[in-house]
Amino acid sequence: MSKQEQPRLDGQEIVKKIFTGNAMVSFLAVFLALVLGGLLIAATDKDVATTAGYLFARPTDFLSALWKAATNSYVALFQGAVYSPEATGPLGHFGPFMETLTIATPLITAALGVALAFRAGLFNIGAQGQIIVSGTLAAYLGFAWHLPPFLHLLLVIIAGVLGGAVWGGLVGYLKARTGAHEVILTIMFNYVALYFLRYLLTTPEFQRPGETNPISPALDPNAVYPLIAGDQYRLHAGFLLAIAATVFVWWLLNRSTWGFEFRAVGANPKAAQTAGVNVSRATVLVMAFAGALSGLGGVAQVAGTEKVLTDGVAASYGFDAITVALLGRSTPWGTFAAGLLFGAFRAGAVQMQIQTGTPIDIVLIVQSLIVLFIAAPPLVKAVFGMNRKKKATKAVPLTGGAV
Repeated sequence: MSKQEQPRLDGQEIVKKIFTGNAMVSFLAVFLALVLGGLLIAATDKDVATTAGYLFARPTDFLSALWKAATNSYVALFQGAVYSPEATGPLGHFGPFMETLTIATPLITAALGVALAFRAGLFNIGAQGQIIVSGTLAAYLGFAWHLPPFLHLLLVIIAGVLGGAVWGGLVGYLKARTGAHEVILTIMFNYVALYFLRYLLTTPEFQRPGETNPISPALDPNAVYPLIAGDQYRLHAGFLLAIAATVFVWWLLNRSTWGFEFRAVGANPKAAQTAGVNVSRATVLVMAFAGALSGLGGVAQVAGTEKVLTDGVAASYGFDAITVALLGRSTPWGTFAAGLLFGAFRAGAVQMQIQTGTPIDIVLIVQSLIVLFIAAPPLVKAVFGMNRKKKATKAVPLTGGAV
């Protein structure tokens, strides 16, 4: 092979990796889910049903209605999640995007916790409970204590992170000491956290005075995240912590000794132990880190978005985080991008329903389809013809002689 040919072949190899790698498969999985979601939207549209009655007489009417039903819904979804042309001013136009970032904040941090555990070979299904515990501790310090501005918020964040770390680390300790499966433990811990919170919200220490509903007093103004885009938007400084958490997880996995041990344990626990890695310690540490990351999501909920504590503090963020981590291929920046995507789905779904009448459940179906395709990469590759193998050719000797 001549030196002139080498760069061209290297470029071909790079292009091949881009179009057959995990990132491309994830992108195609999202694209395929959106296409099927669009067909489902069209199938429930009245104009599509009407034009289907005379399909063979005027097929263009049917195709036009089909295209209009799907595109109008997705345009409304985009306008509700990213850009609103009807608003005024630069910030007004991108007001929906700020709401997307707000919703994505707890999703990103919780999903980072799930992804970190995945990289260590553990299934952290307990982000829901970790968000609840961290939110409970953070909220209590927020409304029961009265401290100077910076100090109060700092203690709220520390309490939430430590609460999530202890709740997650306890699962890791039980697995390391007793061999109990982390999936069963985390699921059970989710229920323990939820029902304990519901009990606390009936006690005088947590229930708002004069209220019969299970809701806490509002957090002290010094204990909440500052807004970073003005009072008319909910975007708060918790999003900046989500970015910092993403950078931290990247550094932890790729630049630290602990991260190397986590990845070694995830690849092969027995081989890692033979090489001198303390598998039990790594299990406890990775679950503690995962819980701490989910804890940032709990803090974002009570100190950023809601500013009160209710039994719905975790919403469905803990379970959606599993989907986000899968879509992000358990990589820090992939998880960050997937969190933004799912935040956009949540933020734009309401506008889509208001503007076009498309049910919000369609978004849930699209999310479910994404999970399905992410879990079955060979299916996605088969749909887009990525599994086709080139025909084998005989190698030509470098000397150029006859074969």
